[in-house]
Amino acid sequence: MKTHLALLRGINVSGHNMIKMEVLKTVLENAGFQNVRTYIQSGNVFVDSEEEHGASVGFKIKQEIFKELGLEVPVVVIAKEDLEACLTNNLFLKEKDCDTKKLYVAFLSKELQGSAINDLKISQFKPDEAAIDKSRIYIKYAVGAGKTRLDQKYIEKKLNVVATIRNWNTFTTLLEMYG
Repeated sequence: MKTHLALLRGINVSGHNMIKMEVLKTVLENAGFQNVRTYIQSGNVFVDSEEEHGASVGFKIKQEIFKELGLEVPVVVIAKEDLEACLTNNLFLKEKDCDTKKLYVAFLSKELQGSAINDLKISQFKPDEAAIDKSRIYIKYAVGAGKTRLDQKYIEKKLNVVATIRNWNTFTTLLEMYG
């Protein structure tokens, strides 16, 4: 049995794709997942499965949500190792006086080459900053996530991936919950 963290993109935002976490939990339990647990309303759900591959788990979750709730919801599944890598590979954490309230992580549906950072054209978003690390993008917003164009939709369009972004507080809680 392996634990997977599924991050659902675009649910419970501004009245769109509304899914109550207790309903999601029931849908996934009925689909055969075990030890299903959620964290906050933004679509963070841990499941235990015999399936080893995160992509297969994500596909099944996406199918079940569509079948049972009629919603097309992108899902990115990440392993504990992905979360742990954020702690060691996020260069913004190494900065003096790092304000973690301005840090976010975009989790992507596939690994990117280092040169993909050029495709994002980060310089047009200054003073916001970003760095790519395989299937993650570390973002440091100067003002806040709500006041930038460097968002999930922009990342998806420029890099042709599914992306879902979590703030650093949510990230650390998810890492603790994985433990």
